[in-house]
Amino acid sequence: MSSRDEIFSRIRKALPPEEERPKRPEFVNGDLLSRPRLEGSSLWDTFKRNFEAVNGRAMESVGALADFLLEREFSTGYCDPRLMDRVGSPLAERGLQVETVFERSRYDDYQFGITRATGAIAESGSLIFDDESTSDRLAALSPWVHVGLLERHELIRSIPEAVDRFGASSNIVWATGPSKTADVEGILIEGVHGPGEEIALLLE
Repeated sequence: MSSRDEIFSRIRKALPPEEERPKRPEFVNGDLLSRPRLEGSSLWDTFKRNFEAVNGRAMESVGALADFLLEREFSTGYCDPRLMDRVGSPLAERGLQVETVFERSRYDDYQFGITRATGAIAESGSLIFDDESTSDRLAALSPWVHVGLLERHELIRSIPEAVDRFGASSNIVWATGPSKTADVEGILIEGVHGPGEEIALLLE
């Protein structure tokens, strides 16, 4: 056990038992839909349109991802060990350096990070990341390029439906394109507090 894990273990033991969480407020799902944003021949097409509208990139093959990384000379990155067979190894075969351990002391060396998305919302063009399923949180935040892998059955039609699927996880992130921030003048800047490129990789 690392020093970090030991410290957090002590903190958890010292905390009182968690009280039962209050129920989420009830609402009528149909009243909260943006119907024009739901137009499309399939959930993937709808998600892709809305995701790309906020400067995200949607891809459907590891080959397309490899081409993108090589063209922009992003040569070194991290991949969730569970995704090596499907994504990491094919990228390595194309000449990219892919590591399965994200060394925090070398965070600046990683130009891309590949982790597992737990869903995607067609209505908003958002990738969903459940902290319990994310192999390394920093690997999803620190590299300039972040890739969230998802499968077609994980596409969700609307925001209310996504809220209904939250489950018991205490930390869920919705990534609607690359990281965005703005100053008091309203100037939007991407990639300051997180990835400058957010990629949704759909694999069957």
